[in-house]
Amino acid sequence: MPEPARGAALPAFFEFSAPAAWRAVDFISDLHLCEAMPATFKAWERHLRQTTADAVFILGDLFEVWVGDDARHRPFERRCVDVLADAASHRKVAFMAGNRDFLVGAALLRDAGLMALPDPTVLSAWGQPVLLSHGDALCLADTPYQAFRREVRTPAWQAGFLARPLPERLALATEMRRASAEHWRAQNAAGTGRFGLDGDAAADVDAAEAVRWMHALGAAEMVHGHTHRPGSNLLAPGFKRHVLSDWDLDTAQRAEVLRLTRRGFERLPPAGR
Repeated sequence: MPEPARGAALPAFFEFSAPAAWRAVDFISDLHLCEAMPATFKAWERHLRQTTADAVFILGDLFEVWVGDDARHRPFERRCVDVLADAASHRKVAFMAGNRDFLVGAALLRDAGLMALPDPTVLSAWGQPVLLSHGDALCLADTPYQAFRREVRTPAWQAGFLARPLPERLALATEMRRASAEHWRAQNAAGTGRFGLDGDAAADVDAAEAVRWMHALGAAEMVHGHTHRPGSNLLAPGFKRHVLSDWDLDTAQRAEVLRLTRRGFERLPPAGR
């Protein structure tokens, strides 16, 4: 296997400064919202409507799959947009694309009242910079996925995919998810598998590359999702990362919010639970 592509040119970092009056920012990711997960949807809806935070930053994989903004008129997706728009009328709601919903575009952002967060983003809150990322771009050991990621993030690939009729895109997405799940099961059964074809991974981010990003920004802390391994730990002396929980309240009892205040980070259950 080729060596992970460490040491490549640093990505462009978007910067956002939290207003001084803010008291708390909530971070969530990997909700994978879909009609088949009604309890997860309800918990997410309740949190967005009831949280006392000044802002909610969604760091990717809000949706199980997003095949283009014309899907926002479908019944379930319309419910999601309505929840987001209502929440955004009361607090800042920001969205960063993940590996499942990288095709979210301007129309959804507009209708839902969302602020777009490029990946990666540096949040400056109360004088401290915090690096934010979905996390999949840092899973460098998964070289097949990184090649796939580079391809599907190009304007040419996205234009070609979005030119297909919506039913065809939905069918293709379903087939890709089925193939990924079968690939994962087969690899795990053989004892050699760590990655799904769509990037959902048992692997962790590359610590050295993450620290390189943080060092370049002067950020001592990082928040990311994607790996479904919630917890906080040092990547290197002086460089700490916080991994967000995925949400599943339909087949498990797993949901958590990471909150940042002037006192630092804390982990909380969703509002109303």
